[in-house]
Amino acid sequence: MSLTLNLDPHGEQLVAAHLRTGRYHSPEEVVTRALETLAEKDPPTVPTRTMTPAEAVADIRELRKGVTLGGIRIKDLVNEGRKY
Repeated sequence: MSLTLNLDPHGEQLVAAHLRTGRYHSPEEVVTRALETLAEKDPPTVPTRTMTPAEAVADIRELRKGVTLGGIRIKDLVNEGRKY
């Protein structure tokens, strides 16, 4: 696969600076190394499906089932707080 990239002046300066070090022999080598470094630090992930609001509410309710704070259900704490 062949890909053409257009760099802004800052990107061009970065590539040129790395070429001047002598460690890289072409702009392609610099970009390839940059992409490898990026993949190590921030691996690509498959985007997840966006939930509808109704699905999100159902998911939250399912996750909250049985959740307690110090052995007291959160629902009971909320109700207790309403008294004050």
